[in-house]
Amino acid sequence: MSQPALLSPDNRVVMISGASRGIGAAIATRLLADGYRLSLGVREVDRTREAFADTGKDNLAVEYFEANEPESAAAWVDRTLLHFGELHALINNAGIWRQVNFEEGDEAALDDLWAVNVKAPFRLTRLALPHLKKCGIGRIVNIASTDGIRFRDTTCSIGYTMSKHALVAMSHAARHFGYDDGVRATALCPGAVATGMVATVPGVTPLAERLAPETVAHTVATLLSLPNNASVAWMPLNTRLESTV
Repeated sequence: MSQPALLSPDNRVVMISGASRGIGAAIATRLLADGYRLSLGVREVDRTREAFADTGKDNLAVEYFEANEPESAAAWVDRTLLHFGELHALINNAGIWRQVNFEEGDEAALDDLWAVNVKAPFRLTRLALPHLKKCGIGRIVNIASTDGIRFRDTTCSIGYTMSKHALVAMSHAARHFGYDDGVRATALCPGAVATGMVATVPGVTPLAERLAPETVAHTVATLLSLPNNASVAWMPLNTRLESTV
């Protein structure tokens, strides 16, 4: 019995938030090399355009997106559709870390975590979902964290862990809302990645053992290539040995 083939990049259009550096930039670099057309949602538009200056305008759009500005989400989606005319995948990568536990951090920091790590991807998913349904092979990849599928120890930020748990839950919900129309959503849950965001995080995996951003990018490329009958609800990429992750 023949099985559906892996999906080709075939000029599929992908939106990536937070693609100016770190994991997002690595994902963008990999997907461009594979043959996708990208719309990058970033705060530093000029700097990001300069970084990707060698990419043809037909394959890349760099647009303003600020997670704390709801109107920028709708404007980014609209400009993406105006530029490319279609949408096949959304990668919610933009995120922040703040230390908020029962002894330190305040509710303002907790609100920041919720705004960037939960509300912004919720907003983008809501806007993108009708267009992802239309193509029949829509994909959503939410860059969560191993902190989104367990609470490791008291060095962790409770606020960050809560926000990433919520992002995992939202990934499951998106899969349900789009499944009959070919949308597949995955919560990708890496451990510590060698980026500036985790440099000062307490209890973080030592630098030499952290994931390379390119490893996460390779995993995203693999998820985007899977056919509709290979749905991955969530996927941990741990950097350390744990009993359940």
